[in-house]
Amino acid sequence: MMIKARPLSPFFFWCGAILIGWLLKRRFNKIVIKGIAIKPDHSYLLMCNHFSFLDGFLAYYLCNKALKKKDAMKSLYIMVLKKQMQKNKWLKYCGCFSVEPRKRSIKQSFEYAAEVLSTPGNVLLFYPQGNLESIHIRHIQFEDGLRQIVPQIQGKCQLIWSSNLIEYFESTKPSIHFNMLDCGSNSEFDFEALQKKVNLHHYNAMKKNIRFTEETASQQPIA
Repeated sequence: MMIKARPLSPFFFWCGAILIGWLLKRRFNKIVIKGIAIKPDHSYLLMCNHFSFLDGFLAYYLCNKALKKKDAMKSLYIMVLKKQMQKNKWLKYCGCFSVEPRKRSIKQSFEYAAEVLSTPGNVLLFYPQGNLESIHIRHIQFEDGLRQIVPQIQGKCQLIWSSNLIEYFESTKPSIHFNMLDCGSNSEFDFEALQKKVNLHHYNAMKKNIRFTEETASQQPIA
């Protein structure tokens, strides 16, 4: 059986946003958000690359800056592995709900995610890779969850991707760049087209944010 979420109240979300913002500003040299236009009266599926323990904190910060401060977001939900929620009981009180890959309850988790996204103002944080991978990978492979969730959404949902990239360069502290991409809405969802669009965006974001030798056409991903 899945564990359902109890999202944070606006007051406690605000308290968490202040604390996380303070911690990240101490940790990072620069925090840069390359934003997008947020569609009003939608729910929001926020997808990010999954590369570290910090991912949840980074996404929380991004939600506050890009969605909450534009009055688009009401409640934040996060899909988390059930074993992590069983170890950390407090997660359910921060908007987390469980998912168990390759178990029968996964269908219930996907249905719950679609139900969350059927309410305008709700944000679901989702990592389509399904696993932690290096920040330096050039190709992001999506697991099948999106195929199950998005078609079940009732109403309008904006699909958003953010390639979150970290580098040091001349500083002793790293800088984080949030490279956001508007992926359209649930009404025009196409799994394969979305994956290609995200990968091209991710590659271009890496090219822009990370200094490396120019590659030949044969070494670049196909759009």
